[in-house]
Amino acid sequence: MKLLLTNFHDGDGGGHTTYLASLAKGLAARHGVFVCVAAPPGSRLLREAGALPGVATLAQPFPNGLRRLGAIRRARKALAAHLREQGYDLIHVNGSADHRLVLAAMRGLPGPPRLVLTKHNSKPMQGLGHWWRARRTDQLIAVSDYTRRALADTAYARCRLATVHNGIDTDFYSPWPADRARAERDARFPDSPALVLGSNAGTADYKGWMDLVEAIALLPAAQREQVRVLLAGRPPSAVSMARVDALGLRGQVHFAGLLDDVRPMIAAIDAGFVLSWDVETISFACREMMAMGKPVLVSDYAGLPENIRPGVDGWVTPVRDVAGIAAAIQRLLEQRATLPAMGEAARAHALEEFGIDRFVDRTEAVYRELLAAD
Repeated sequence: MKLLLTNFHDGDGGGHTTYLASLAKGLAARHGVFVCVAAPPGSRLLREAGALPGVATLAQPFPNGLRRLGAIRRARKALAAHLREQGYDLIHVNGSADHRLVLAAMRGLPGPPRLVLTKHNSKPMQGLGHWWRARRTDQLIAVSDYTRRALADTAYARCRLATVHNGIDTDFYSPWPADRARAERDARFPDSPALVLGSNAGTADYKGWMDLVEAIALLPAAQREQVRVLLAGRPPSAVSMARVDALGLRGQVHFAGLLDDVRPMIAAIDAGFVLSWDVETISFACREMMAMGKPVLVSDYAGLPENIRPGVDGWVTPVRDVAGIAAAIQRLLEQRATLPAMGEAARAHALEEFGIDRFVDRTEAVYRELLAAD
């Protein structure tokens, strides 16, 4: 099987990069599979894929927008030449920009490759453009059952549909020894017995971290003082920080910044949270925290609840319900002694359901079933 994986992000790429780098690494190690990753020059994906044994790379821009028609034509011509030369069996696209360009580049190819699209977010897939692309797409992979149900009400219902939940490296994301984790926590919160809630999901507004801060502000003073928040991601906006200040919580909300390795930050927390209210589907961050032995509080948005066994390895709260989040924090404070056991359950759940091998196995099975179909 000769496979081309594509992604349009020209920078970090976030979860798309994690998804594709993991998939390329896993597939390239398998007998009879050739993998090439096409991504823009200078992108994190291209750099990481280039370091993977057995993975070929193609520096391929995926320009987008009416003002970039010249760049789009040049990119389409270059990609079409590559497709004619390589003769791929299957192309797996991961966003609208690469989906459009790949379809344009495939035009006129003899015996064109089968086309797979992964739906990574909760943005709607409606309109003429999606109708046109759906007619020329063979397979949709949804990263959550919620996403698959949503796709069934779109033009993509004509395609083959499958759910393949994202996988993570559960060896890399594994619990730290207690003394090492305590040292990391003490370095960030010296002499603090506080409950530390954290997230490596980022600081974009839709990630819901400000809803958590607003919820802490609702707690009685004695409880409010017992909670600290630790966030990894880009520096938040001035508007967000002004709101943190207005709530009187600047001293309790800590920012770790953009991290190449989020494990020390995760090791320092008692429980995680991902309270997204837009864009999100399944959340790599949630699965990484659970794999490191942290129970996680999630909103009931999109596929987030699919990560959690409520009351066993985490909690689910209504999306954007600040009072509900405050009540959940109160329960965490009251049940703090149970958090380590819930963390062990989260780790066991991750080992059972979240592993890279399971993700790669299921994705490869989708490919092979598609290629074998009439």
